[in-house]
Amino acid sequence: MFKKSSLFIISGLLVILLSCSTSQNSYRTTVGTGEDQISVVVVQGTPLEMGRAYGRLMKKEIHACMTAYLATAQAALPERFSDANLDAAWNSISPYLSTRFTDELRGLSEGADIDLQTLKRAHAVPVLGDYACSGVAVWGDAVAGDHLYQLRNLDFVKQAHLQDYPVIVIYKPTDGIPHAIVAFAGYIGAHTGMNAEGIVLGEKGESPESEYPFDLDGTHFSTLFRDLLYNAQNLNQVLDTIKSTKLIKRYYLYVSDGKKETQGAAKIRVSSPDPVKLTIWKDNDPTDEMAPNVLKNVIYFTMKNDVAFKMLKENYGKFNAEKMIALSRAVADEGGNLVDVVYDATALEMWVAFAEKDKDASTRPYVHINLKDYLD
Repeated sequence: MFKKSSLFIISGLLVILLSCSTSQNSYRTTVGTGEDQISVVVVQGTPLEMGRAYGRLMKKEIHACMTAYLATAQAALPERFSDANLDAAWNSISPYLSTRFTDELRGLSEGADIDLQTLKRAHAVPVLGDYACSGVAVWGDAVAGDHLYQLRNLDFVKQAHLQDYPVIVIYKPTDGIPHAIVAFAGYIGAHTGMNAEGIVLGEKGESPESEYPFDLDGTHFSTLFRDLLYNAQNLNQVLDTIKSTKLIKRYYLYVSDGKKETQGAAKIRVSSPDPVKLTIWKDNDPTDEMAPNVLKNVIYFTMKNDVAFKMLKENYGKFNAEKMIALSRAVADEGGNLVDVVYDATALEMWVAFAEKDKDASTRPYVHINLKDYLD
């Protein structure tokens, strides 16, 4: 028989071997070329293991991106983004964070050898910040085939140089649905993403500066999105989760389900300071605030709604990826367009453009990524 000490040694070796196996299944590659090259990080395992792998694979970029992002925010608005305010914001949302999220962040800190408190503060900047974006989804009669397309434009400051550290992170968890987020090195919240079930998520910020300081006792959309990407298999599940979640601030959320048997989309207005905190519109809804400019199998709210509606009408029934990219370019906020994504939620494909120095994302090539290529 083995001695107890021998069993401990063997158990330890098994843990190390399993950890090495998981690490070897995580890797880094790229899509695009030249100035339009985007890092793709594929991580596998538990949230802690995926965080460590992500940290190891992008250590240099994570240090540069997260420290510069935090420093830029604090230089621009020293009081709002002070260490004390960021720590208070993190403490407010912490009770609503999943263990998966906090484990991944801890793993990221360990893998990249970066201070965990720095990561927490960087992740609290969007919680205290305000920004504007665009979202559109089309499907059914609005498209040329039987696919669902959604666009997400992130209109945000370029001075923080987030665009210098673009990354698409593809998660293959041991427990949960594989999914991808389009982000910046070291940021694990999701401002947008898609999972292997064809669920696509996007957002538009609507919190005015006049409402600051915000009531932050609840869930920020970026961590809600990660939970949805892990869990949601259809549109109804997404909507049920949103309805049961205590959300903060004001947002528009755009959610889509690309699967042919459950295909559809919804636009959600989150107004947590108001008596009516949640309003959900689906397609062609006469109560939609865009009415009478609504269309069957279309949801939208953008930085340029007149431009969006004109293009939606002119191209109705003909939408494909190329026409969605043209729409994304047309509604982008000139001078402050950081990243744009067009999704084919049915085929699990996406086209991604990041800003380059002072050039808006909408002026750059949209780089193609097929999520299925990374899920085998």
